[in-house]
Amino acid sequence: MRAYTNATMITGEGTMLTKGTLLVENDKIVAVGEQVEIPSDAELIDVTGKFITPGIIDVHTHLGVHEEGVGPAGADFNETSDPVTPFVRALDGINPVEKGFEDARRSGVTTVQIMPGSANVIGGEMVVLKTVGTIVDEMVIRNPSGMKAALGENPKRVYGSKGKAPVTRMGVAALFRQEFIKAQNYLNAIEKDKHHARDLGLEQLAKVLKKEIPLRVHAHRADDIVTIIRLKQEFGFDLTIEHCTEGHQISDFLAKQNIRVSVGPTMSTRSKVELADKGWHTVKELMEKGISVSVTTDHPVVGIEYLLTSLANAVKHGVPEEEAWKMVTSNAAKHLGVEDRVGSLEKGKDADFVIWTGHPFAVETKVESTFINGEMVYHG
Repeated sequence: MRAYTNATMITGEGTMLTKGTLLVENDKIVAVGEQVEIPSDAELIDVTGKFITPGIIDVHTHLGVHEEGVGPAGADFNETSDPVTPFVRALDGINPVEKGFEDARRSGVTTVQIMPGSANVIGGEMVVLKTVGTIVDEMVIRNPSGMKAALGENPKRVYGSKGKAPVTRMGVAALFRQEFIKAQNYLNAIEKDKHHARDLGLEQLAKVLKKEIPLRVHAHRADDIVTIIRLKQEFGFDLTIEHCTEGHQISDFLAKQNIRVSVGPTMSTRSKVELADKGWHTVKELMEKGISVSVTTDHPVVGIEYLLTSLANAVKHGVPEEEAWKMVTSNAAKHLGVEDRVGSLEKGKDADFVIWTGHPFAVETKVESTFINGEMVYHG
């Protein structure tokens, strides 16, 4: 058992402790607080002047399926043979020793969601992992953690350039509806006949219709966001909105939907028309309307090592610090459906935490150590 004492602690639930103690045994947190009873046999580690936070979480990445510095050989994130590929799984394309995982650990990122890219109207299943390991199956926290879909320019550009559907936003929505109607019919058929022929893609979409997993939809523009909410109402699935770049334009409407959103990669350039109104005002506006927001890098669009920098930028633009931390800890864990294990410093949760040399937002501060499941996985 180890006791980290005299730390300034950011719990992930919106509170900060001074001279806090974190008690860890094996892979779990045993106790957190300013008045923790420390067993006589515990190893004492004095971290006076340092900060401890939960391991931080990026809810939307392509780590391991879009390998850095590799080129086409490492591009396993878009199955562009067809605009509708619900049958693929990100799990099958992840290289767990890809350089980005090391960058994550060095930056205090301990949990990530990895998903297919946004070329396809329906792109396949995603997975939530810890950022350490050599066998991807042993890194999993939740699999599958959602089904990827995408509206807007990406499917139009990828398939329109090939002379295939979709070439318009109407076509994107039509393909989406068509596939979900097939999935509804498939569910009805197997309910009547348990020996009905299997279909992998429809099986995986059926999980969405049965609300076993959410649909996580790439949508930048306000009209695309409204379209996916319209489709949610038609088919009754659970939904998160990914990117939500123009969400601030319809924040009152979004606030009525009870939908979690991820915002980012706000540090990227305005590389396409959908990003014309990109900015930190989106995070602030959505947060102020009571919407549960997470911040993402969309790695490798922005390197995962800049997740904390993204958070600091949100604070500079008016997001209260305690609310900002939730966006990469407790809010992020709830976005992914893994809040029972990660996202805050609480008794019984996984011992995923980071020791910082000073205030995490200070320019001179570094990650001193990153821990996953109680094991040190990085030491600076």
